[in-house]
Amino acid sequence: MQLWKGRFQKALSKTTNDFNSSISFDSRMFKEDIEGSIAHSAMLGRCGIISQEDADAIGEGLKGILADIESGKLAIDSEAEDIHTFIEGELTARLGDTGKRLHTARSRNDQVAVDIKLYLKKQVDEVTELVKGLVGVICDKAYEHAETVMPGYTHLQRAQPITFGHHLMAYAEMLLRDLSRLSDCKDRMDEMPLGSGALACTTYPIDRTITADLLGFDRITNNSLDGVSDRDYCIEFAAVLSIIMVHLSRFSEEIIMWCSWEFKFVELDDAFSTGSSIMPQKKNPDIAELVRGKSGRVFGDLTTLLTVMKGIALAYNKDMQEDKEAIFDAIDTVKMCLTAFTPMLDTMKVLPQNMRKAAAGGFINATDCADYLVKKGLPFRDAYKATGELVAKCIESGLTLETLPIEEYKKICDIFDEGVYEAIGLEKCAYERSPLGGPNPDNVKKQVERVKGIIREERGIEK
Repeated sequence: MQLWKGRFQKALSKTTNDFNSSISFDSRMFKEDIEGSIAHSAMLGRCGIISQEDADAIGEGLKGILADIESGKLAIDSEAEDIHTFIEGELTARLGDTGKRLHTARSRNDQVAVDIKLYLKKQVDEVTELVKGLVGVICDKAYEHAETVMPGYTHLQRAQPITFGHHLMAYAEMLLRDLSRLSDCKDRMDEMPLGSGALACTTYPIDRTITADLLGFDRITNNSLDGVSDRDYCIEFAAVLSIIMVHLSRFSEEIIMWCSWEFKFVELDDAFSTGSSIMPQKKNPDIAELVRGKSGRVFGDLTTLLTVMKGIALAYNKDMQEDKEAIFDAIDTVKMCLTAFTPMLDTMKVLPQNMRKAAAGGFINATDCADYLVKKGLPFRDAYKATGELVAKCIESGLTLETLPIEEYKKICDIFDEGVYEAIGLEKCAYERSPLGGPNPDNVKKQVERVKGIIREERGIEK
């Protein structure tokens, strides 16, 4: 069944039909298409455009189709042009002429737009909950390891002592921004396009606010051309999903490094690792590697959407059919990654002794050594130079700042005394970084509680 075939004398070739068809991917929106149609028919009845009897019959018929699809009694016809055609055809088969009245004052252009928005609003909520779940796991692990000292890095070089809890909470902050972006994205897509028609609304006296209220939209679109040709919400959602994948990929990269024998900061649970077909000793972080790899797939989906939309004149063009596979794939990929990544992190075993051992090397307390001199009155640049000379001496003699004799300290700067050893102790160095945002354990625990409070508030859960 083609809804448009009255104009044409010849049947569509199978090759063209297959190329034109979208049923293979837009069928996932069957529920949203039916919801939109129920609301549309109800509005038509209230406005007197069709009889209330017909509106009620259409609504009941659509509910019956939904129940039959969900139960498996009715299979979606893979030969149909799209999900909209299939459902309208099924309704007409069941109700006859009454079913043919459904499409009054509506085009597939605004029908498609409302279906996608209804579907994506639900998907934003599902992704949001998955991100919140990951944030919760991060918070729990960060609280547990608020005092676990590890080396902090810049340029992948050991830099200064921090705590593992502090490191983990950096990712919690990234994901909080992702949650904010998801919320903003949903707010901007919360405009109902139905009633825009093909591009120029309709001459029927419809009331779009009725349909918007029935479908749970906050407001209606204000321009019919924009209503049917806008896909900014798809692009924006894909962009938010891409940023989430950036964060998951960065986190995965660190976990992959931490699992290696060169670091050995953590060990992944057997349930989230795989082995080698030839090397029996191997335990590979495949989940993290796949998450890292799948980030490129989501970025590609975003690029697809941007490229499809960049050269399209108003209003609707068939190119826009390409929006669905891209945004659906981005959503599916991110949900799959979050579903696998969260329990992997939750079951990950942390090895504090290895982190502490790594922190003891690399002179990551050098800044604290310089600060020790500054607190005794030496200008920072002079203190910096003196500490650099101490590090060079340690490297030359195979010592560390902790094991270098005090006599050697005094040869470089006579301000030093035995108190320097306490000042450069790793725990002291990490724990005394107590300004807001620092790795001090109390700070980390307060940050955990703050983030958990934000999540509880968003979920409407009392403390």
